[in-house]
Amino acid sequence: MEEKYETLKIQQESPNSGVFNLILNRPSVSNALGLNFFSEFPKVLNALDQNPTVAVIVLSGSGNHFCGGIDLKSLAAIADDNSGDQGRTRERLRRKIKLMQDAITAIERCRKPVIAAIHGACLGLGINIVTACDIRYCTKDAFFSVKEVDLAITADLGTLQRLPGIVGFGKAMELSLTGRRFLGDEAKELGLVSQVFGSREELKEGVCTIAEGIGGKPPLAVVGTKAVLIRSRDVNVEQGLDYVATWNSSMLLSEDLTEAISAQKQKRKPTFAKL
Repeated sequence: MEEKYETLKIQQESPNSGVFNLILNRPSVSNALGLNFFSEFPKVLNALDQNPTVAVIVLSGSGNHFCGGIDLKSLAAIADDNSGDQGRTRERLRRKIKLMQDAITAIERCRKPVIAAIHGACLGLGINIVTACDIRYCTKDAFFSVKEVDLAITADLGTLQRLPGIVGFGKAMELSLTGRRFLGDEAKELGLVSQVFGSREELKEGVCTIAEGIGGKPPLAVVGTKAVLIRSRDVNVEQGLDYVATWNSSMLLSEDLTEAISAQKQKRKPTFAKL
């Protein structure tokens, strides 16, 4: 956890807390993210996932904005990589896109819940990132845009696949084709965020309270709930039920279950082992 990263930093909420803050850390450029982000991000998420102290991850941005999108220098570098045989150039580009997609999907692959705390700008790549998160909150003055269409790009890192399931197909189509800017209250109305906070300080305090609450719940049930919901999103009801039956036949009979029942009977706060 002590390793230094160019685009990210990690902070434990408090010495005994299971909540870890994962912070996009390029404030001088509004957290516009370059190609190195796509190698660092999955590496950091995997490290947090494997750390038994980590119960919940809160993803936020340093400085005045959550994420200003992809770094235009990186975008230009991708566009300029056009030398030699066209077939090989295009195959190389496809691999690069798949690698970048996988970096965002690492959020869903992470067993621990990832909560997005959004303030300021959340543009383009920022939308790709937050739509992969498990829960999203924002400030009232946060602003969002599916910006790729204005940069002559068909969004290819997950927004067009995940946003319709969050806000509905028609709204996702409208937002993606217009690239228009919308604020925190509309984001809540659309269902993109669960709650809007009045200020960045209120956002941080409110999200921390929510994260600590989730972190205090039975760990196996938390990771199971995330895994089953994500799986069920992509299959029909019968397949989803079959998946959760298999999951619980493996995970249900645990010390967490015994402790949860005992705590309920004894009217005390339960204590669970780390995952």
